[in-house]
Amino acid sequence: MKVDVLLGLQWGDEGKGKIVDVLTPKYNVIARFQGGPNAGHTLEFEGIKHVLHTIPSGIFRENVLNLVGNGVVIDPVIFRKELEKLAPFNIDIKNRLLISKKAHLILPTHRLLDAASEAAKGKKKIGSTLKGIGPTYMDKTGRNGLRVGDIFLPTFKEKYDALVEKHEGILKHHEDFEYNLEELEKEWMEAIDILKNLTCVDSETFINNCLREGRSVLAEGAQGTLLDIDFGTYPYVTSSNTVSAGTCTGLGVAPNTIGNIIGIFKAYCTRVGSGPFPTELHDEDGEKIRVEGGEFGATTGRPRRCGWIDLPALRYAIMINGVTELSMMKADVLSIFEKIKVCTHYIMDGKKIDYLPYDIDSVDVKPVYEEVKGWNTDLTQLRSMKEAPQELKDYIAYLEEHLEVPITVVSVGPDRAQTLDYRNRN
Repeated sequence: MKVDVLLGLQWGDEGKGKIVDVLTPKYNVIARFQGGPNAGHTLEFEGIKHVLHTIPSGIFRENVLNLVGNGVVIDPVIFRKELEKLAPFNIDIKNRLLISKKAHLILPTHRLLDAASEAAKGKKKIGSTLKGIGPTYMDKTGRNGLRVGDIFLPTFKEKYDALVEKHEGILKHHEDFEYNLEELEKEWMEAIDILKNLTCVDSETFINNCLREGRSVLAEGAQGTLLDIDFGTYPYVTSSNTVSAGTCTGLGVAPNTIGNIIGIFKAYCTRVGSGPFPTELHDEDGEKIRVEGGEFGATTGRPRRCGWIDLPALRYAIMINGVTELSMMKADVLSIFEKIKVCTHYIMDGKKIDYLPYDIDSVDVKPVYEEVKGWNTDLTQLRSMKEAPQELKDYIAYLEEHLEVPITVVSVGPDRAQTLDYRNRN
């Protein structure tokens, strides 16, 4: 068996959680491979909206295992709160949810370091979610980190104290930054006790045994390609590899085990926090998209910046990931427009280019648009592409021609049922 991968192609918030939930019945295992509680994967069904931050988006489906992989960083406090929100739904957490012993832990002091560092940047802040993600990955690469497996060792408290001592030494340099660590630690240690009672595994062995036994696996990414630490719009990026290659290091699977790569994108673009955004709209159209699309962060609640779809950036993301099929999200949001703009190229240094260059932050990049006819009709009641307006089909065909990858899924609303299989388009 192969590991299929599902990931975002823009700046996150594309709708990955919904599509994972829709696809889960086809798989035996859903595995998160990077990121942490900075993710906000939203699922909606049976009139209830769920937001997951660390737990994989297949958790609501029976007979499916959900693995938090080694590439994920876990805040025990947030994790505990996620579990509490799942409690009313009688999910067999002990048997349905697995956690890698090699996943790193976010300490209270990691969150403090994140907040202090972001405050010190002033106007140059990167728009961190302040969840302690960056400092945790820094300790991971600095070989100082605490991992889930450490909580079962007799030396755990000793390791914890040593790392906190290091962090407090750094915090002393932020003279105006005040905090109450004792209060934060109490809640954190209580959450560690909850974590100890969950099923923690040697995840790389588990996942490879699944493949040998013929069980199907879907790897779930967080954030988006343009936030990748290596290939995103640096330095306004996250601290992990959000691209398909991150599946191998985030789960412990070999490159030759990767199968289909499903790229998720919105029919337009959004971004949270600072950083370049060539197609961003500062006008009435941008506000219309924000309101119609409910574009506010699932994790932070911050209003998202909105703009037209960016094909050079999408082509770049498709190339980096080796995308084999596409899912287009929030097509229903664009129903409010009679005309839709599509960025096909950039003008940079007086030259027309059709790719994402090294730097789109400190140089002047102007989008070149083509205009296509909108469908200007409600899509939310659609349950088959056969009923879809021709203008929507034309928009999809236009994107497929430019992106050279088939669009197989079209989302026309937030609910699980508002998901159309575009392979049956006729």
